[in-house]
Amino acid sequence: MFDLMSNLFEFQPRNLDIDVTKLNLIAGEWTAGESEIENLNPSDLSDLIGMFAQAGPGQLDATLDRARLAQVEWAAYGLERKQAVLMNIGNELMARAEELGTLLSREEGKPFAEGKGEVYRAGQFFTYYAAECLRQIGENADSVRDGIEIDVRREPVGVVAVISPWNFPTATASWKIAPALCYGNAVVWKPANLTPASAVALAEIIEKQDIPKGLFSLVMGSGRSVGQQLVENPKVDAITFTGSVQVGKGIATAAIRNLTKVQMEMGSKNALAVMDDADLDLAVSLALGGAFGGTGQKCTASSRLVVHQAVHDVFVEKLVAGAEAMIVGHALEKGTQMGPVVSGQQLDENLAYVKLGTSEGAELACGGARLDMPHDGFYMSPGVFVNTTNEMRINREEMFAPLTSVIKVDSYEAALETVNDTNFGLTSGIVTRSLARANHFRRNARTGVVTVNLPTAGTDYHVPFGGRGDSSYGPREQGKAAAEFYTTVKTTYISAGSPH
Repeated sequence: MFDLMSNLFEFQPRNLDIDVTKLNLIAGEWTAGESEIENLNPSDLSDLIGMFAQAGPGQLDATLDRARLAQVEWAAYGLERKQAVLMNIGNELMARAEELGTLLSREEGKPFAEGKGEVYRAGQFFTYYAAECLRQIGENADSVRDGIEIDVRREPVGVVAVISPWNFPTATASWKIAPALCYGNAVVWKPANLTPASAVALAEIIEKQDIPKGLFSLVMGSGRSVGQQLVENPKVDAITFTGSVQVGKGIATAAIRNLTKVQMEMGSKNALAVMDDADLDLAVSLALGGAFGGTGQKCTASSRLVVHQAVHDVFVEKLVAGAEAMIVGHALEKGTQMGPVVSGQQLDENLAYVKLGTSEGAELACGGARLDMPHDGFYMSPGVFVNTTNEMRINREEMFAPLTSVIKVDSYEAALETVNDTNFGLTSGIVTRSLARANHFRRNARTGVVTVNLPTAGTDYHVPFGGRGDSSYGPREQGKAAAEFYTTVKTTYISAGSPH
């Protein structure tokens, strides 16, 4: 296999037997689908990771029927029994972070360090919610009526459909699945088709735990068939989704017909404001990491860099030099700082945005081109647009690419106005030495997450995550805030009667 400390690429596939199609977990059984797909390594298209079953709509009813029965059984488990299940899942993910991180990077394209870190963080989600199993404490109150007491507590919402994206195939799924299980729900998971190997690996860890048969299901398949059938099914009590705005609106439309509870994280157009008093070396470092980490394929990526005119030219010079120095390569090769984009379709869309930006009058200062590499893959150089305005489409639409745009402004006030001038509202950041500006920015930036002297990308698992506008819909994810979505509140009035 590939030695991570070697300068030579000698990786040999492991983890999966490409001669055996990986199955779906339907109603508690590993089951073949109606068809299958190939899973290719975007770093090296000659590397077939495996074949993966595609479920058909006809398999969903059996999955959901079994899930409803298993959910009742799971909800009756003792708290410590649930806690042990989630802790076991989390500990195994962390213990196998190198192995599963290698698999994740191999199929998604992010550098190995990012893949390993993602799997480890996924384990932390499970161990955090393992502890939350024991913190499900209700409230009590006296009624306004004499002799009556009130008990308020949360109960499971029921069967939760989890629809997760390819860019964080293990972490995003985990921050949905872990709280769903913690609060007593059943889960039917439809992962993205671009990263099925990571989905199967996580499903295998969950399925072998002390849980009722059918409590957790893995249903791989296309969004247009299986995904659509899932969100339209009245046997689903709640849907949690991360993906595009267009798909999210379609899910919301389908869900409302059944009054199904919905939680959605969608698009973004995050801005990092660089002020005239900023530490420019820090600002450039934050911009490079925020814009090009994960090949720019993050909902928290810094795709707009709003820079004060007093430092604009020096900042751009340093930024372009940093982007040009980035090492683009195979996700598993030593020294790679940015891997390929995830697919040929994504690469074509990225290159189309490069043409769009230049046609709008933006100047491409560096990058933005397909790269010829020793391995046939979907490689692209990190690109920086300059001389852009916030009205350009490249600054209005989510590109999900290793592309970022610099917007020059003449004041802090103009910077804040530009940051807020978007239909999205997920994350924003400011780089400044001024405490007054930092405090004003965090109070007035219209985003769900604000950072000060930190990248726009990178959040913790024990606090709420979500945005405004087209970025989010429904209750927040992560931390204790997750209880709002994965539970329903019951208020009980109790009269003990007369003591005599």
